[in-house]
Amino acid sequence: MVFDTERKPLMALVICDMSISLDGYVTGPNDSRENPFGDGAGMLHDWMSGAATDDDRAILDGVIDDTGAVVMGRKSFDKNEGEGGWGEGGPVGDTPCFVVTHNTPAKPYPPVYTFVTGGVASAIEQAKNAAGGKAVLLHGATVMQQALPLGLVDEIRVHVIPVLVGGGTPLFGRLDSPVTLERTRAPLVTPAATHIGFRVIR
Repeated sequence: MVFDTERKPLMALVICDMSISLDGYVTGPNDSRENPFGDGAGMLHDWMSGAATDDDRAILDGVIDDTGAVVMGRKSFDKNEGEGGWGEGGPVGDTPCFVVTHNTPAKPYPPVYTFVTGGVASAIEQAKNAAGGKAVLLHGATVMQQALPLGLVDEIRVHVIPVLVGGGTPLFGRLDSPVTLERTRAPLVTPAATHIGFRVIR
């Protein structure tokens, strides 16, 4: 199940959980399948691996345990699926992944993936149905930027890395109106990241 800060069960929250540079980028410039993090941005995920502390690992384990489905854009899928990326699974192993795309691929992919041509709202609805009461995790900046103005994001959790990347893929796009947030996680600072979370107020 998904829990709030008082450990009360919640249902099918839609959560953006991303590592970002201090200047707000989730990749550096020139990201591609061969260069998935972009130029000069490989350290954005160090808190998940070699530089991880016990606090970092506890946060990552919580994300994995609480995720029941993933929604991602086609670019994230194309950069990371298969050999050299996620292997036979997705970013959270065999957790179901819903890929927002204009065109369904002709070649077969592992059953963990469902391709959705009806837009991000349809993908999130399908992911909620598959999540079994756990969270729906938004993977990548594109789906976040599409879902937030539609009122489909419940929480934003960021892991701020002490680096200025200077360009690349920003997590947040332009908004027609402000989005009010309530902090749900006080900043937890480790050598590799500052972890903080917010609830979206509607």
